[in-house]
Parts: sequence; C-alpha cells; structure tokens
Amino acid sequence: MKDIIIIGAGLGGLAAGISLQSKGFNVRIIEQNAHPGGKMMGVDLDEYHFDFGPNTITMPQIFQRVIRNAGGNPDEYFQFIKLEKHTKNIFSNGEVLFQSIHSEEMIEQFQRLDPFAAKQYESYLSEVRRLYELAEKGFFYRVFDSWVDYLSPSLSKAFMSVRPFEKLDHFHRRYFQNPNILNVFNRYATYIGSSPFACPATFALIGHLEMNDGVYYVKGGNTKIAEGFAKYFVENGGQIDYSTRVSRIQIEQQKVAGVVLEDGTYYYADSVIVNGDFITATRDLLEEEVRQSHTNNKLDQYKPSVSAFVILAGLKNRLDTIHHHQVFFPNDYREEFVDIFKHQRLPVDPTIYISHSAYSDPNVTKGSNLFILVNAPAIDIDKSTMHAYKKNIYSKLEQRGIPIRENLEVEKVFTPNSIKKRFSAYKGSLYGIASHSMKDAFLRPSNVSKDIKGLYYVGGTTHPGGGSPMVTISGLNIANFISEK
Repeated sequence: MKDIIIIGAGLGGLAAGISLQSKGFNVRIIEQNAHPGGKMMGVDLDEYHFDFGPNTITMPQIFQRVIRNAGGNPDEYFQFIKLEKHTKNIFSNGEVLFQSIHSEEMIEQFQRLDPFAAKQYESYLSEVRRLYELAEKGFFYRVFDSWVDYLSPSLSKAFMSVRPFEKLDHFHRRYFQNPNILNVFNRYATYIGSSPFACPATFALIGHLEMNDGVYYVKGGNTKIAEGFAKYFVENGGQIDYSTRVSRIQIEQQKVAGVVLEDGTYYYADSVIVNGDFITATRDLLEEEVRQSHTNNKLDQYKPSVSAFVILAGLKNRLDTIHHHQVFFPNDYREEFVDIFKHQRLPVDPTIYISHSAYSDPNVTKGSNLFILVNAPAIDIDKSTMHAYKKNIYSKLEQRGIPIRENLEVEKVFTPNSIKKRFSAYKGSLYGIASHSMKDAFLRPSNVSKDIKGLYYVGGTTHPGGGSPMVTISGLNIANFISEK
C-alpha cells in the first residue's frame, strides 16, 4: 500500500485524500490549523456563528461527487439549499437589482433599469453557458504541465473559443449599458481575486453558474462541506493531524521521501500533495536548490490577487431587510481597482459585500450574523488604519440604512495581515495569484512538480484555479493522476 501525505486539510486536500483513500492508498493529512477547510472556516463569537468563507457556493454536484465516487452518500454529510433570488445589489443612486435564476424576473427589472440589457439578456445567458461548457469539457478535469498541453488541435480550438484575449469588462458591454448593471456582472472578476478591466472574458462563465445554475447555501453553514469531507475521510480510515506544522518536505535524489514536522517527527511518504498556497509552501518547505523551476526570484514575480478587509458583526436584532447576499456599490467602481492594484491602498470608496446567512437559516445564529467584506490589496495594515477603516465602513453602512453600532454585540476584524498569518497566504492574498496576465490566468503553477518526483499541488493557486468547486476539482484531478500512474 502506497503512503500519501497531504499538507493541508483544505477542500482540495480533503477531496484528494478521500479519493485516494477509497482507491487503496494509505493517506495522512497534516493541517496547521485546528479545523478542516482552510479558509472555509467557521467562527463562533459568543452565540453568533459566522462562515469566514466562502459565502457563495456554486456547483454543488462537485462536492457531492467527492463522497459519492468514494462510495458514500453525501446527503448524510451536508445538504444544499438553492437560493433562487440570491443577491440584492444596491447602487449609489438608490436603485436596486435582485439577481435571480429566473430570466423573466431579470428581464422585468432590466426593462426599468437597462432596456438594452432586457433585449440582450437571453443572448448573454446563452454565451456564458457556452463558455462554461467549453471550459468544463476542455480544461477543468485535466492536469496541465506546460503550454504544450494546450497545443493539441482540440484544446487549441477550445482555448481560442473562450475569449482569452478579450477583457471581462469589454465582454459585458456587449450585453449591458447601464453602468450600475455592468458593475454587477463585472464583480465576478473579484471571485478570482482580479480586476474586470484586466482579467480575460473567459471568467464570464461564472455568470452561467450564478444566473443559469444557481447559488447555494449549506444548511447549518457552508463550513459543513469541509466538516463533512473530514468526517467521511476519518470514518473510512484516513488520519488528520490538526494544529501540526510541517517544517520541510524531505527530498532525496530529487524524489519525495516524506515530511519533517516542526517537532522533528519524520513521516515517510511515496508521494506528497501540498494543499496550500503554492508560492508560500514552495518557498518555505523546499530548499531552493531542489526547485530550479521555481527559484525565489521566480516566485517573487507573481502578482498577488486581492485580499480582504473583513468584519464579522453580530447584531442583537434580526434585520430581515438584509438579504442573504447584499452588495452596496460605490459611485466609481473602476477607481476601486485603481486603488487596489495601482496605488496598493484600501479603496477610498469601496464596494461593500454582506453575507447574512441568518436570512435563509435563522437557527444558525443569534440575531444577525453579518460577514462584511471589502476588497483590499495584499499589504500590511497597521492597527490604527484597521480601526479607522472599520469605523468608515460602519458609517457608510449606517448611511445606507443599516444600524450597525446601535445593535452591535460582538465583532472581529480580519485584515490581509491576519489572513497571511492564519492561512500562510501569499502576502495575505485570498486567491494566491491575480489572473491578469495570460500566463497567470491560463497556466497557473502546475499540479505536478517539474523538479521533484512524487510532489504534487492542489488548491486555488494551481490549475484549474480559485473558488471552492475549482479547488475541489484540483484535488480530484491529482488523485486520479496519482492512481492512474
């Protein structure tokens, strides 16, 4: 029986572990935090429960597939709730757009807000469905090593058909004219930590997932996915060591030989899967001389994705006027990305996103559990700046009719600094690498080490990219790759 060690119990590592365990491998997962799921982390403050992230779930069949393919019943571990009218978007002029999976509801709103979009919306849904189906067939379920992998005739044709050279904002202007409506759909770029004015139009496929397929929530909190994965893995013979850090990956003659923990404990392994930030893990766990393809200088060339300024705010009164997903847009959406990526500063007038899971699942918490997120650059933020910016966000929300401070009972703030420390995230970024260049959008660091035999990577910084479903797919992909070898 082959021994596999997985560093990190995020969704990718857990998916790989469950799959490999079911195929007869002996799998141990080593996790530095005290919980499974990585950034899919639950936070309890007194009687208030929050999901740190991710808050928007799509492609539920991917998570179900992990357990079903291993011989289990996923319904015994988590249950999905479909949110048909999932996001309330509020603009600076007071107008509102509810995003719904029912096209007739969208067109009815567009007739008032954007008559051009009302005429184009069915064409938009058709095109983003096409982009998604091409990507799913050609890219999601493959392990890419280099650009050469894209050069087969079928893949080359698929690649050229997913609008790789067009920017997301330019694509959306084909279908939407009202700047406010345009911003709603451009916001999909932030799901991969990027700017809609710089990332490829390929990522418009996210619109298919939200507007055709739907947005989901997991009963009891989205963290139930990670908890369910971990429970199934352990029940079926796997082992997870929590609150345990790996100090280095043992390499002998350019082949994996195991891992060494911070306390000096050594575990042998035939293969090691790194489920964590590619850049941080490669730098910290491997000596530079054994990774010539990824020297420190090369790692430093990667541009980090957006990070986040997050406030968890527990309000004693249930505010049913706050939707499950609610977004407040600024006057100038483009300026937000100039602040983040050019000036490397917190946005002066930010988009404010709120996840309020108590809206759909009242029993999950006391009162209202507001997860408040503002996109931020991956930079260090000192305490005085943190407190000032928090007050600024509270003031902006109160101006929009949400009584934060008069109802506030508990709060906790996460900055890029704390994200960097807790999750070993590259400069505190949420998605590792920004998808602005062709290389970083379509040829992310490979799932298979170019230098070291038996070393593999899964997670948002590798192929097929960021987001919970893609991370989970990366785990399934590499498990299949190892078992087929």
